[in-house]
Amino acid sequence: MSQGKGKHLAIYLPSFYNGGIERAMINLSHMLIEYDIQVDFVLNTLGFPVVASQCPSQARIVDLKVSNFPSRFTRLLKYLQQEQPDTLLTAYHFTNEIALLVKRFAKTSTRVVVSEHNTISVETQDEPLLSSRHWIPSWIKLVYPWADGIVSCSMGVAEDLVKITGLPSERIKTIYNPVISATIHQKAQEKVNHTWLAPGELPVILGVGRLELQKDFANLIKAFAQVRESIPARLLILGLGSQHSQLKALVEKLELDQQVAFGGFVDNPYAYMARASVFVLSSAWEGLGNVLIEAMAVGTPVVSTDCPSGPAEILAQGKYGELVPVGDSNALAQAIVKVLSGQKKSVDSSWLQQFTLESAALKYMKILGF
Repeated sequence: MSQGKGKHLAIYLPSFYNGGIERAMINLSHMLIEYDIQVDFVLNTLGFPVVASQCPSQARIVDLKVSNFPSRFTRLLKYLQQEQPDTLLTAYHFTNEIALLVKRFAKTSTRVVVSEHNTISVETQDEPLLSSRHWIPSWIKLVYPWADGIVSCSMGVAEDLVKITGLPSERIKTIYNPVISATIHQKAQEKVNHTWLAPGELPVILGVGRLELQKDFANLIKAFAQVRESIPARLLILGLGSQHSQLKALVEKLELDQQVAFGGFVDNPYAYMARASVFVLSSAWEGLGNVLIEAMAVGTPVVSTDCPSGPAEILAQGKYGELVPVGDSNALAQAIVKVLSGQKKSVDSSWLQQFTLESAALKYMKILGF
C-alpha cells in the first residue's frame, strides 16, 4: 500500500460528538493509516472521550481548547504553521469556513478540502435572521470557491451546493461516507443487554440518531402508535439530544410508556440493529443517512422518509427499502406494518460496496492529493 506513503493529513472538527460525521471521519482515518498516511484530528474541544477512543491508536488528537471565533482562527493558524500538514480536511460549520479563511489570509501551503454532510438549504431555511446558522449559505457562497477540493456526501447535497454557490458541478466531488467495515459485522454479533431484544420477545422497531428536530422522532412515535393498533410491537430509540423531554412527553400523551423506550447513547448500535425487526429513519432532512446503510449492512430491513437528501440514493429509489413522504406518520406506519407482516426487500450485496471504507478511502485520497 505505497499510495499516500509519507503524507500528513489533518482532519478538523468542532469536537468528538456522537454523530454520523464523526464516525465517518474516524472510519476514514482507519483506512488512510493503512496507506501509511499520518493522521491528526484537530478539534476545537475534545467532546466525548468514548468517541475519541474509537480513533486508531496511530492517530494524534490535537485539542485546541478554544470556544470563540478569534481563538479558533489563531489556534488553527498556529497549528498549520507549526505542523504543516499536506492537506486539511474539514467537516461541519463553521470549521469549514474557518479553515478556508485561514488558508485565504495566512497563505498557508496546506491544501484545504471541505466536506459537506447536510442539505444546507433545507437545514437553514427556518433559522431566525439573527442566528449565525441563518447565514451559512452566504458564507458558503463566499468562501467555498477558495477550497482546493469540495466533497459532498450525496448527489442531493452536491446539487444543493451548486444552487447555493453557483460553482460548476465539476468542482464538487460526491463521495459516499465510509460506513461499512468488517468491524460492523463483528460488533453486530456482540451480546445486547436489553430484554426486549431477547429471542421470543415482541418485534422491535428501532430508531437511532440525535434527539433533535432534524431526526423527527415525533413522527416515528406517532407512526408507532398506529402500528400498535394492528401489530403488537415495541419501539426503541437510541441517542441523546435536546428533544428528549419533548419526546418523552409525547410518549406519555399517547399512553405508550410501556411500549416505547429511550436507550440513550450506546457504544455499539450495530448489535441492536442486527436484532431489530425493522430499522426506521424518520428524518425531515439528511445529508446521506449513515444509519440506513449500517442497518442494511447487518441485514435488517429498513423504512425511511424520502427526505432531502440521501435515503432515495441509498435505497435505489425504494428498490432496497420502503420510502415514504416526510412527516407523514400514516404512510410511515403503513410501511412499518408492511415489513413486520413479512414483506421485506432484500439488498444486493454488490450495491453496498459503494458504502465501504475501501471505496470511500480511495476516492478521498484522490481529492486529498494523496
